[in-house]
Amino acid sequence: MSSARRRRGGHEEEEEENSERWTVSYMDMVTVMMCLFIVLFAISQVDQQKFSELRQSLAAGFGDATPAVTVVDGSNGVLDGADSPSVDVSPVDDAAGLSALPGDPGQLARQEVQALDAVRDSIRTDLEKEGLEDEVRFSITERGLVIGLVSENTFFSPASAAMPRTSLEVVDTIAATLRPLDNDILLEGHANPLPYTEPYDTNWELSADRATKVLRRMVEHEGIAPTRVRAIGYGDAYPAAEGPDALDLNRRVDVVVLSNQPESIRTLLPQAAHDMEGA
Repeated sequence: MSSARRRRGGHEEEEEENSERWTVSYMDMVTVMMCLFIVLFAISQVDQQKFSELRQSLAAGFGDATPAVTVVDGSNGVLDGADSPSVDVSPVDDAAGLSALPGDPGQLARQEVQALDAVRDSIRTDLEKEGLEDEVRFSITERGLVIGLVSENTFFSPASAAMPRTSLEVVDTIAATLRPLDNDILLEGHANPLPYTEPYDTNWELSADRATKVLRRMVEHEGIAPTRVRAIGYGDAYPAAEGPDALDLNRRVDVVVLSNQPESIRTLLPQAAHDMEGA
C-alpha cells in the first residue's frame, strides 16, 4: 500500500492539501526584489577617489595636468543658486503669446486707445491738408482702429475695383502714416448687394479684388512691408448701411490697424474709447 494513500473500508483517502504553498512563491519574490534593490544601491555609489583618479588620467592624456572644474563637480548643493539668474514669475495672459500684463487692464486699454487716436489724428490732419477729410470714416473696435474708405463715387465704381486718382491719394496719405508703425494691417473689401456683373463671377471676387488693389498700392507704391498686410473679401455680407441710398457706401474697403494688445485688453477698447470721448 502506498504511503500517500490508504484504503479504509474500501475508500481511498486523498492526501491532505497544503494551504500555505503560496508562501514559497511569495518569499521567492521578496528575495528577488531585495537582491534587485541591493544591486541598485550598489551601482549608485560612486567611488569618488577612483573617479578623481580617472579624471586626472584622462586630463593628462589630453595634455592638461590640472583639469578645470567641470559640470560634474557642481556646486555645494542643489539649492546653492549663487549664480542662478533671476526668473520672472509675473502673471501672464493669453497663453498662446505668453504676454505679461502688468498694471490695470482698464488703464492699458485707455493707453491703447490714446495710441490709436494719435494715428487717427495724424491721418485726419494729412487728409485735411489735401481736402480729403470727408473720404474716410474712423472707429475703434475690439480689433483696433478701423479706417473706412467710404465715399460716394470716389473709391469704386459699380462692379469695378479700379481706383480713380482721388482714391489713390487717400490710400497714399493713409499708408504714409501707417508705414513706420509695427501694427499689422487687414484690408477688408466689400460690395453692395446688387447682382454682380462681368468681369466678376460673384461679389466675393469683386470685394476681394478691391481689397487686393488697396494692398498692392500700399506695398508696391508706399513701401509697407508685405508681411504686415493681408487682404480679404466679404462680398455683400457686411453692409455699412441699409437701403437703396446706401449702395454707394457699401462699395468700400476697410483698413483695420490691428491692435497689438492681448485679447483681454482688446475687448475693453470700445468702452474705453466711448468713455474717453465723453470725458
